Amino acid sequence: GDILDDYSRTDGVWILTRNKQFYKTNNEKECADKCEAERNFTCRAFLFTRKKLQCLTLAENTKMTVTFTSTDTVLYEKRIYLMQCKRGIGTDYRGTEAKTQRGILCQKWAEKIPHKPNYTPEKYPNAGLEENYCRNPDADENGPWCYTTDPAMRFDYCAIPECEDQCMQCNGEDYHGEVSRTESGLECQRWDVQEPHIHGFILKHYPEKDLKMNYCRNPDGEVRPWCFTTNPNKRWEYCNIPRCTTSPAVSGLDSQCLSGKGEDYRGRVAITESGNACQHWNTQFPHKHGWIPDRYPCKGLEENYCRNPDGQKKPWCYTTNSSIRWEYCTIPPCDRTEQGIAGMNNVPVQVPLTEECYRGKGQSYRGTTAVTASGKKCQAWSSMFPHRHIKTPDRFPDADLRDNYCRNPDGDSSPWCFTTDPNTLWEYCDLKRCDDHTQE
Repeated sequence: GDILDDYSRTDGVWILTRNKQFYKTNNEKECADKCEAERNFTCRAFLFTRKKLQCLTLAENTKMTVTFTSTDTVLYEKRIYLMQCKRGIGTDYRGTEAKTQRGILCQKWAEKIPHKPNYTPEKYPNAGLEENYCRNPDADENGPWCYTTDPAMRFDYCAIPECEDQCMQCNGEDYHGEVSRTESGLECQRWDVQEPHIHGFILKHYPEKDLKMNYCRNPDGEVRPWCFTTNPNKRWEYCNIPRCTTSPAVSGLDSQCLSGKGEDYRGRVAITESGNACQHWNTQFPHKHGWIPDRYPCKGLEENYCRNPDGQKKPWCYTTNSSIRWEYCTIPPCDRTEQGIAGMNNVPVQVPLTEECYRGKGQSYRGTTAVTASGKKCQAWSSMFPHRHIKTPDRFPDADLRDNYCRNPDGDSSPWCFTTDPNTLWEYCDLKRCDDHTQE
């Protein structure tokens, strides 16, 4: 692979650093070679200036020092020094954890008090024995460890989570590993080519999904990572990626109120905004569905509580009313000073109707539904894959052709979209006409 694949790139950033070396190079790859060969210090990053073609190898990265804006500069940081997780038994772990699993501060590797170490930076210069960071210089099967500052405990292991490039947390939405074969052994198709399968998952339209090479990914909220295959007769297939044994890091307390779209809402509201009781997520009656708790372990699908597992505009649930499949729920907002007062005083039934139904032919529809009547996903209006078309945002500036939301730019009978299925050019969307009486 490319030498730069081992680096994380940031444009327009300069970092303050004490240890650095200047070199004259022609491009970023040559600068990366200088970083790899650096012997004056451990090279964790390098700066490259485009105009002067100047290369600076650095001992520090953004986790260790301050940053500044610098227009003409590109910062490349070695990924291994940014990772706060371990791969396998963690012999290459170079993170900055410096406490043991019991919370005891680690002793510096270069010091001899309170414990005289067998493993020192001098004896093991390639083991990354810097400061008092947890390391695994002896390939211990239990992972990174350190000598402790407690005289009564010579060493202890560190609680370093597993990296998700070796295993997957949740449904693998954040999996960035290099598995590139499906569970039946088929080789994956590269994301940046359209053969043998035409598709709409283009890096440009999904910049945050890490659609590199032909690696298995989960860009669309499937059960687990997958890929298009190089077999013309098999469009796509799941990949066999093991689930991590450690739990994912908690990014914050589960919210008991509505913040943003409410994807982190874990409260106990279990009734829709029109008063229907919610159906339990682990049952298939009265409505059959695919949101099974065991298949989506990190979505909080407990009991019959309102949740937002699929990025809708707010939490929802299937209802116990056989004639109403699902509805949004009324969740108290976290910030009552803004949307709170207005939102709680309005008639809640009217809120979704203006978004999830259309009036007339739906030319004024501005909701976020992006699924067709037959359940196909919509193609982004600015994309030409899998279907080339002229219904682009610049040609129809007043039609609000954002993302892949259903719209009616050409005065058709109702909102529609191009689909991500190469065999189906377009379809009408899964939307109903607003009830005129309710609108009044």
